[in-house]
Amino acid sequence: MLVNFNEMLSRAYREKRAVGSFNVYNYETMRGVLDAAVEMGAKPVILAFGAKYLENMSLQDAYSMALSLSRQRDIPVCLHLDHCSDLDVVFQAIREGFGSVMYDGSALPFEENMANTELVCRIAHACGVSVEAELGSIAAGEASHEGSADDREVYTDPASAREFVARTGVDALAVSIGTVHGLYKGVPNIRLDILEEINEALKKPLVLHGGSGIPEKTIHACIRGGVSKINVNTEMSSHAVSELSKRLEGPKLPHLSVLSLEERSFISDVVKKYIRFFEVL
Repeated sequence: MLVNFNEMLSRAYREKRAVGSFNVYNYETMRGVLDAAVEMGAKPVILAFGAKYLENMSLQDAYSMALSLSRQRDIPVCLHLDHCSDLDVVFQAIREGFGSVMYDGSALPFEENMANTELVCRIAHACGVSVEAELGSIAAGEASHEGSADDREVYTDPASAREFVARTGVDALAVSIGTVHGLYKGVPNIRLDILEEINEALKKPLVLHGGSGIPEKTIHACIRGGVSKINVNTEMSSHAVSELSKRLEGPKLPHLSVLSLEERSFISDVVKKYIRFFEVL
């Protein structure tokens, strides 16, 4: 069933665990995520459809597919609009039936980001839709498909985060504490001290973008520090592409339908790995 993420994240925050938010952009990725969630014991999951992937399918198609697949499985599923800076697209996703939206105004001046986020919250909440926002800036790592080389890291300021949440009423806040979009070029330097300050100031679910490649020990420390939603994208893509490319090396090429089935399986492999990370502390 499709839900918004408020109940699942609030419960995760209380129980010191995290819900996985896995990027999807076609039937195979959606099916791979949901199959993994069922196999892992009917775990709640977030299907994150980034505004970047509107070239892959429309908001309406994403909703229809997620609705059909979720009705076939007895697990809580949230269809989430990820990383969108276009207010018109955000409002369209709300109209289409998305359970949550992320308005990303992190590149804007603080006051403008806050005003736009407050507007999104007012409209979304009236429709029963949850809202995520971002404060600070996350850099781009290797193989990033969300950030750009121009992105620079700006840590989230705890005092600004307190004001931002109080004035906007946002349901979850994505914070910048040293993660990157994509894979890490070295050992990630995650600022748990900043995370602890933000958690103390807000006492509500925090979001960690750039979950691919973070060591399990660090992930657990972030969850204990208030992170209740963790985004994973690049590792899913990299693993599936790497494994599928091996299937194209032999003298006889497989049928596309077979590759589609294998894509689902490879996506599930990564999703199951992170569900284990996020649940076991």
